[in-house]
Amino acid sequence: MNIFDRIAERRIIEAMENGEFENLEGKGRPINFEDETWIPEDLRMAYRILKNAGCTPPELELRNEIINMCALMNTIDDDKERLKKLRELNFKLLKLNIIRKKPFNLEDFSEYEEKVIDKLTGDSK
Repeated sequence: MNIFDRIAERRIIEAMENGEFENLEGKGRPINFEDETWIPEDLRMAYRILKNAGCTPPELELRNEIINMCALMNTIDDDKERLKKLRELNFKLLKLNIIRKKPFNLEDFSEYEEKVIDKLTGDSK
């Protein structure tokens, strides 16, 4: 957790202790997950049509494949097969980065976070 996350977390805890979240508008009502503000305006209509047709955006589909492949990696005993799946996983991660036009967040894939940090800092186990 970086310094800004820690500061934010501390302030949230202080606000909770002071009761600042007690009388918020919308308290007790369900969250609206239909909010499309995170989708770029030029893609909203296309995403809505895809959603109504039961399709998922390519980024989300690829991300789900990556998560499933990570879980699968833990069950493979054969080193050659594991290496093959690792290469496939790396390809999918690269493809996801290209589609998103920005790198993935390591916190989304916590099992890789420590390995990448160790590799960058030279603290290999």
